Amino acid sequence: MNILLEFFVVTFRVLWAFVLAAAKWLVRPKEKSVAGQVCLITGAGSGLGRLFALEFARRRALLVLWDINTQSNEETAGMVRHIYREMAEEVAAASPGVAGDGEKDVLPHCNLQVYTYTCDVGKRENVYLTAERVRKEVGEVSVLVNNAGVVSGHHLLECPDELIERTMMVNCHAHFWTTKAFLPKMLEMNHGHIVTVASSLGLFSTAGVEDYCASKFGAVGFHESLSHELKAAEKDGIKTTLVCPYLVDTGMFRGCRIRKEIEPFLPPLKPEYCVKQAMRAILTDQPMICTPRLMYMVTFMKSILPFEAVVCMYRFLGADKCMYPFIAQRKQATNNNEAKNGI
Repeated sequence: MNILLEFFVVTFRVLWAFVLAAAKWLVRPKEKSVAGQVCLITGAGSGLGRLFALEFARRRALLVLWDINTQSNEETAGMVRHIYREMAEEVAAASPGVAGDGEKDVLPHCNLQVYTYTCDVGKRENVYLTAERVRKEVGEVSVLVNNAGVVSGHHLLECPDELIERTMMVNCHAHFWTTKAFLPKMLEMNHGHIVTVASSLGLFSTAGVEDYCASKFGAVGFHESLSHELKAAEKDGIKTTLVCPYLVDTGMFRGCRIRKEIEPFLPPLKPEYCVKQAMRAILTDQPMICTPRLMYMVTFMKSILPFEAVVCMYRFLGADKCMYPFIAQRKQATNNNEAKNGI
């Protein structure tokens, strides 16, 4: 094709993409069904992972929950089973002629179950072994939610090397291992959905959390490259969604503060709101979701402004040292714990 003609075709497609994106703001796309599909969530024992599990359970997905903490993971599973029972009771009430007893009869029609696995996603072999167990005991995964995350809470020069390595392994490298474990079958079937729960700190950074920012930037880069690879392979049946929330009030960054005059306009996000926004994006095959929407503007400004201008903006917002109170709290807690244990 003549390059000039191809240029005009590409220009038209780019403009058409803007039109479609604008249309989705005006007309909410229909959400797809995940009923009966196997959904695996890492870091499901608490925080956003637990809320994702509950949301997928309400949509009748079959849940596979991974977490390094067995007890909290089982607590999440108990909440999921409660949702399944409630849905089964609603079905039974709507169909009084259907009778039965036992565990199977209180489950929804597609016999939904929840499976729990204790897995340290920061350890490659642990991921691969657990993934093999999932394939044998549950089946192939259709929806993969890479959610597990950790934070060290130390300034760079005070952070032990092993904590830096741990942050990179869990927040970034684990995405490689889980995706390599479950993507082959998705490619074979040309069906699936990979969700990367990153952070706004994977799009722009701040002082004091170098390891965390690096890990989230890595997760974002991995996700974007994977999305392009799927497009290049013409595997349009496999969807990807990148989730980049602002500070979420889960306790992970307790103490983090921006400028007090600005904070009422940009408070920490409620976890439930964050997950509901993310679920809407996932179920409508939205490639990326930033919450709140102001984060899109911040990312854009960071891309076009000189670095010194970004520094000025950060200082005005109080975002340049917003992590310092959090780090101080973590350091105090560590010192108290060491004193308590006589270290």
